[in-house]
Amino acid sequence: MSEAAREGRRTLAEKIDYLFTTVHPKNRGPYTYEEVASGIKRSGGPTISASYVWQLRTGAKDNPTMKHLEALSGFFGVSPSYFFNEETSERIAANLSMLASMRDNQVRSVALRASGLSPETLTTIQGFIERARALEGLDEAQG
Repeated sequence: MSEAAREGRRTLAEKIDYLFTTVHPKNRGPYTYEEVASGIKRSGGPTISASYVWQLRTGAKDNPTMKHLEALSGFFGVSPSYFFNEETSERIAANLSMLASMRDNQVRSVALRASGLSPETLTTIQGFIERARALEGLDEAQG
């Protein structure tokens, strides 16, 4: 286990991997490395190869230039501080997780139907959901 992991911080590779697994178009899987590299090039960003993106995601390389991190953050629609500030990184990751869960039609339907309910009723529903997640073996960090 890395020192960063022991201290509760995610490595650069883990942060990039999280972007790949969480930020992608609806109804399809993650972007390919080539899509990321091409998207960065199309947006006027620095030259970056698909293999270099793979190396960053897997941790084979871990010291990219600021321009490359800015380009990656721009492609995935997050602030560059996602890579540098743990508090910001955690906040962005939580927001991305929520947005990713909203891609699921049933989750979105439940959220929309809950709109307008009283705070007390919402608290009760939240309790039901937390109990259901526990019964299905889903930890709180997943959702």
